[in-house]
Amino acid sequence: MRSAVPPPSPADVTAGPAWVPTRALGRAVLLTGLLLVLGVALGRVDLVLLAAPFAIGVAVGLRRMPKSFPELTVQSDQEYLVEGGQVEASVTVSNPDEISYDLVVVRVRTSRWLKLEESDRPFAITVGADGWAAVELSGEARRWGRQDVGPAAARVATCGGLLACRPVITQGSDVRVYPVTEPFNAIEAMPAAAGLVGNHRSRRPGEGGELAGVRPFAPGDRLRRIDWRVSLRTRDLHVASTLSDRDAEVVLLLDVLGEVGLSGGVGGSASVLDTTVRASAAIAEHYLQRGDRVSLLEYGAAARRLRPATGRRQYLTVLEWLLDVRPDPMEAHEHDFGAHHVSPDALVMVLTPLIDPRSADMLAALAQSGRYVVAVDTLPAGAAPEVRDQWTPLATRLWRVERENVLGRLREHGVPVVAWAGAGSLDLVLRDVSRLASAPRGH
Repeated sequence: MRSAVPPPSPADVTAGPAWVPTRALGRAVLLTGLLLVLGVALGRVDLVLLAAPFAIGVAVGLRRMPKSFPELTVQSDQEYLVEGGQVEASVTVSNPDEISYDLVVVRVRTSRWLKLEESDRPFAITVGADGWAAVELSGEARRWGRQDVGPAAARVATCGGLLACRPVITQGSDVRVYPVTEPFNAIEAMPAAAGLVGNHRSRRPGEGGELAGVRPFAPGDRLRRIDWRVSLRTRDLHVASTLSDRDAEVVLLLDVLGEVGLSGGVGGSASVLDTTVRASAAIAEHYLQRGDRVSLLEYGAAARRLRPATGRRQYLTVLEWLLDVRPDPMEAHEHDFGAHHVSPDALVMVLTPLIDPRSADMLAALAQSGRYVVAVDTLPAGAAPEVRDQWTPLATRLWRVERENVLGRLREHGVPVVAWAGAGSLDLVLRDVSRLASAPRGH
């Protein structure tokens, strides 16, 4: 059977689908012709009779020739898949012809983050006339991102192995694997709430549930706000004034200037981008569930941005946006990020490993502009440069000392820096930011 379906050559792949003779057909024709020539030349009838089965076999095998080519499709059924979830994919070979396929060899290339069973070996199947057959692939999604099942290639043999189709190649299917999120919870109030409605208490009067005081009745006040005890005592109408409940805007600023650490997928070691993406998804989910507006911004060459919005739709949009996060280094002159990119009343959470000096400069500039900034350290624990020679340990110690100095200077500029540690890791920092926001602001 191996001789019936030879491995594809580069010329076959570039030429596209076509039915071509196999080596088995070539050997049968060669042997038949050789026996006939020898039988005639030597006058031996037995050699002619010996060639007859080969000639008859070729004639019977080729009595019906295929007129169309096989069709190959790759499918994945999951629409919402989280890291660690089960992937179900399939490669389907369809036969639109009236001749059955004696052998179909299918091979699939998959992302290294999709641990699909036996996907590294070829599959051999048969497909009946005007039918189809599928190769099922199942396994585990190990890391977030847009992971591919495919491309896939199929080589088909028919007519008793005498004809083979050049490899049919199809594009892969995109499997969207969303980041797994730890239950993040922040109990502290937002430093600034500037929207019209929401769940956060503001210092502005309006319709809300927090009592601000009692004042004389004025045109436009609602009757249900009248405080009758004070009105009867003073003999003038008084109403209870309240503070408005407003929403806040949270800006997640992702530092994608570089990638540090090795990603081991879900349950393994986490790189900088792993921590950044998973923390961003958790923080966004928390604040969107509270009715706040969340926007995302990349600090990199592309400077991608997701506009602020609320609700379940925004959360799904955030997850889609995070799938395309990639290391995106930029030159010094390539992008000039400024505080004007961020709303003055927004809480800015900068997720950064703080390994590029420009990241620290950007944080300091945001703080000096009066923005409410929290730096979330995403550098993996124990991260260090690759050991190249005997001087690497000393250089690593110097790098750590310099990084600690950078953290100290950021705190002097009023930028709190906290390492991401899952649920509750930002509570103390948000409390301090809220206290600073309640103090008078100098101009």
